[in-house]
Formats: sequence, C-alpha cells, structure tokens
Amino acid sequence: MSSANTTRNIAVCLWFDGNAEQAASFYASTFPDSRVDAVHRAPGDYPSGKQGDVLTVEFTVLGMPFLGLNGGPTFKFDEAVSFQVYTRDQAETDRYWNAIVGNGGSESQCGWCKDRFGLSWQITPQVLMDALTDPDPAAAKRAFDAMMTMQKIDIATIEAALRG
Repeated sequence: MSSANTTRNIAVCLWFDGNAEQAASFYASTFPDSRVDAVHRAPGDYPSGKQGDVLTVEFTVLGMPFLGLNGGPTFKFDEAVSFQVYTRDQAETDRYWNAIVGNGGSESQCGWCKDRFGLSWQITPQVLMDALTDPDPAAAKRAFDAMMTMQKIDIATIEAALRG
C-alpha cells in the first residue's frame, strides 16, 4: 500500500469480485472516520481483469486501514471472519444495522448481519458486551438468553434481562 502521506505497518486485505471500489464507498458513507484513501488501476492484464481496471482500493473504516483487492470470483467471504462494531446506543445500533441490511444485506442472529458484498458484521451495543461479562452469573445468563432470541440487538430488552 502506498498512500502518499501515510506509512502503514499492517492492513486487512479483503478479496472482492470486482466491486472493491463500491464496497469501500459504501463503508465510507456508512461509518464515521471512514474514507476511500486511494484507487489503484492494474498496470497490465490479470486473471480476473484487464489493464486499467480497478485492481486495489485503499480505504479506512472506523479508523482501521483496509485494502480491497478485485481478485475475482474464486474466493468468497464467510462467517469465519466478521467485523464487530461497538455501538453506544440503540439509535447507532439501528443506523448501522439498517444501512447494512437495508442496502442489499441480510439479517442473521445475535447482532450479526451480512452486507451486499458478502462480508459479515456484528453490530454490538457496548451494553451487551458489559451484560455478558456482568459479575453476577445469573444476570449475564439472562442477558445471554435474551440475546440468543434476537437478530438486531435490542438494548432495552438486554437491560431488562439484566435486571431480572
């Protein structure tokens, strides 16, 4: 990666099927402290593209650097890798969830969803993380049991479960 004014030691490389630039733009418009940093075109033909096609996209999501590679259809995302985004309140949880699911994504269980590019996300209120590690094992279990019934996390339900 060769951003003009940033030296990076590590970035996650995500393999896309020709839509890395669209994915980077979607993430940049969805999350704060996110942007498309650079778009690089192929200097020659390659197995899944031609000279001049977008080959890689450098982008930042929530302050974390990524590299999107337009590698073709060979490899697909699966749930073995997901991005967990911690939220402060229900409004932020709803905003991220609705942006991902409402733009061609799909819902899953326990705060997990998948975007239209196939990448899995966990939209996780900090309240849930705190509840699952509550020093009272019975309260943590009630919160866990409540979470297990949800798709998008409902903070009020988690807080009620904590109280018993």
